[in-house]
Amino acid sequence: MAHYYFDSSALVKRYVVETGTGWVTALCTPEAGHAINLVRITGAEMIAAFFRRVQAGSLTPTEAQSAAAHFRRELRGRYDIIEVTEAVVDTAMRLAEIHALRSYDAVQLAAALELQSVRASFNLPALIFVSADQRLNAVAATEGPPVENPNNYP
Repeated sequence: MAHYYFDSSALVKRYVVETGTGWVTALCTPEAGHAINLVRITGAEMIAAFFRRVQAGSLTPTEAQSAAAHFRRELRGRYDIIEVTEAVVDTAMRLAEIHALRSYDAVQLAAALELQSVRASFNLPALIFVSADQRLNAVAATEGPPVENPNNYP
């Protein structure tokens, strides 16, 4: 069993068919036995992603509502949620300052780094950071955790 941290750019592929959907779905199914970690704000990001796609014309309103309902059901019990704590915000501010990250990207990476720090203190294997955002992945790689981009998988 591996421990993964998904940002919204990667997790959206579980609910909307695009490059990397098969890979993400395989990792996220309960049968795979992996721990999937998200920061609390991912909920807002996911719902926004679905309905921005309606505005862009790549999803119908019905498809977006279905994806949102599926995500909400899984959010209640499938994912391990990391809360936005003072430590996460402090780390996010540092990341935003050093790497000029967008605010939610900084929070996403900060949550993963905080969880990785806890895991390291217990000598647990590294958390794998999963994002479809190349810039965020580049920053994450400099900060330490192993990185996977679902866009690298058909």
